[in-house]
Amino acid sequence: MLHEPERFRSEAYLAVIDSSPSSNTVQYHHESIQSMENIAKSTYPAECCGLIIGTLTDGIWHVHDVREAKNLNAERANDRFQLDPDAYQTLDRELKGSPNEIIGVFHSHPDCPAKPSPTDIAHAWEGFIYPIVAVDQGEIHSIQSWALNAKGDQFQEVTIHA
Repeated sequence: MLHEPERFRSEAYLAVIDSSPSSNTVQYHHESIQSMENIAKSTYPAECCGLIIGTLTDGIWHVHDVREAKNLNAERANDRFQLDPDAYQTLDRELKGSPNEIIGVFHSHPDCPAKPSPTDIAHAWEGFIYPIVAVDQGEIHSIQSWALNAKGDQFQEVTIHA
């Protein structure tokens, strides 16, 4: 069973989660989930991060692919990530003219649950999907997907359809 550090039960962490059900869903191609898991395992015990590629139609994120991005946070790589902006810009240029676009950002939580933190919400963008991969002792524990609620002030868990 994955250990949940005390901070995940703190008022600050609980305040970022809107427990009301989300009307949105996310549909992953199996390869996308496998890629996120492989990336998270390969970077353990550091946090990984990457970009989600797909489309958003009628409240459903359709995830077609994921791309790893460098975590620029060298000082706190085990519990923080800073996505390389060059990776975002490069992928954004690559996708121009295609039906796909960047629709989210994923990252891992080494030895912590797949729940968003106050740091995660401080950097979240409206309309993006945010999968979090919980890695327990180097093995995948779970993946949960999150998106900002209608007010944009908390995360709601998004139902995953694999």
